[in-house]
Amino acid sequence: MLATKVDIAKVIPHTGNMCLLDGVLECDAQRIRCISGTHRNADNPMRSDDGLPALCGVEYAAQAMAVHGAWDAKFDSKPRAGYLAALRDVACHRMRLDDLSDDLIIDAEKVMGDDARVIYQFNIHAGADKIMSGRATVVLDADKAGL
Repeated sequence: MLATKVDIAKVIPHTGNMCLLDGVLECDAQRIRCISGTHRNADNPMRSDDGLPALCGVEYAAQAMAVHGAWDAKFDSKPRAGYLAALRDVACHRMRLDDLSDDLIIDAEKVMGDDARVIYQFNIHAGADKIMSGRATVVLDADKAGL
């Protein structure tokens, strides 16, 4: 594993149970692959009495994108603030995540980007099952730009 949950928690704004990723399996300048088993946790903060909706996979993907953004800094400095600005072509292939016995594999690939925004394609799988896919636009340092 290239990075553990402890490493991840240092570079994303979420703490405790809201840090959803367990590790980074692969990463390069264009893509990241993460793993998580937190969708099975009864104390998952996004889980309700009805379970964990598959749409919550967007948060898993967003955290993978945040870790990818921090990767260039080699986890040595505080990453730039990123805000999820838009989602496109999101497809959920299941209703829930909490009933999946396999770990989630979260893939995010940088499609394009500049100093102000990045677009990622993301896919989530569990075993051989495709769970979710879509595209996300992340705006960087929007708080400094007055957005």
